[in-house]
Amino acid sequence: MNTRSAQTRLRSIATTLAVALTLSLAAAAGCDSRQQPDLSSVQEKLRETHIYGQSKLRIGVATNEPLMGELRNGQHVGFDVEIGRYVAASLGYEGDQRLEFVSVSTEDRIPALQGGTVDLVVSSFSMTEDRKKLVSFAGPYFVTTQEVMVPTRLKDRIRTIEDLRDPAYKICTSGGSTTEAELEKHQVKTFVVKDVGDCVDGIRKGRYDAVSSDEAILAGFLASFPKEFEIVDMPFGTSELLGIGVPIGDPALRDLVAFFLQKSYQQGRDGQASPWQTAYNRTLGPWLRAEKRQPQPLDVPKLVDFDDKAPRR
Repeated sequence: MNTRSAQTRLRSIATTLAVALTLSLAAAAGCDSRQQPDLSSVQEKLRETHIYGQSKLRIGVATNEPLMGELRNGQHVGFDVEIGRYVAASLGYEGDQRLEFVSVSTEDRIPALQGGTVDLVVSSFSMTEDRKKLVSFAGPYFVTTQEVMVPTRLKDRIRTIEDLRDPAYKICTSGGSTTEAELEKHQVKTFVVKDVGDCVDGIRKGRYDAVSSDEAILAGFLASFPKEFEIVDMPFGTSELLGIGVPIGDPALRDLVAFFLQKSYQQGRDGQASPWQTAYNRTLGPWLRAEKRQPQPLDVPKLVDFDDKAPRR
């Protein structure tokens, strides 16, 4: 009798423990589901954008920045152009029939996004706090620094920021650029033009003595005129983070662009041939003095890529 009673009691305790364990597991599962809700898919996010249903994606690019964005024999080429093509294809706009490149100057990048002339801007667009009040950015996709390019005849005379302040020299830069603000901060008087290409042309014609811009843009002009110019490394401010400009009223599109930049970044980290590295090697790579790798994008959302939710066969 005592033995049966003890066995009954043990069974009762075991049953109680099993029920308690089941309830604990169920509660834990409930907590996990609350902490990790189903992620939005790329397709769902795409439906929230202003480009959903458009027949073409319009990307603002430079057309006179060799290696970055250039119109050559009727074709848009350069690092920024290739990055734009990758993002467009990732968004479902693959091929020239679904993609329209729109020429934008440095000064026109923000108005083009605000006015709806373009859907994205990929054009040496530095991510700054002031600009973030007017447009959104995905990125960075490139990190660069401000430099100065001088004609070879002046390579031994313009070497420092102090030299740039010399009123004997005419320093040129593009309007609406971060370089313009940086030169002003260093009390360098500048001649402001629409594009860096105008500065280079002006130096070749004797109107200016030096041009300042970011190293990626200057590398392109050095590649075009390797015997005429030299880039001078000067200690300007912090590094410039180049990002892809997006209309400020379309956070879903910004998230998608950031997601696909992150996808390329991760491919490079995993040792794969990433779209970014391929674009860099074909354009800027041979002309920049330091080796570059794609920087990690900021504020990247967690999304499920197009058909990752489809059942596997």
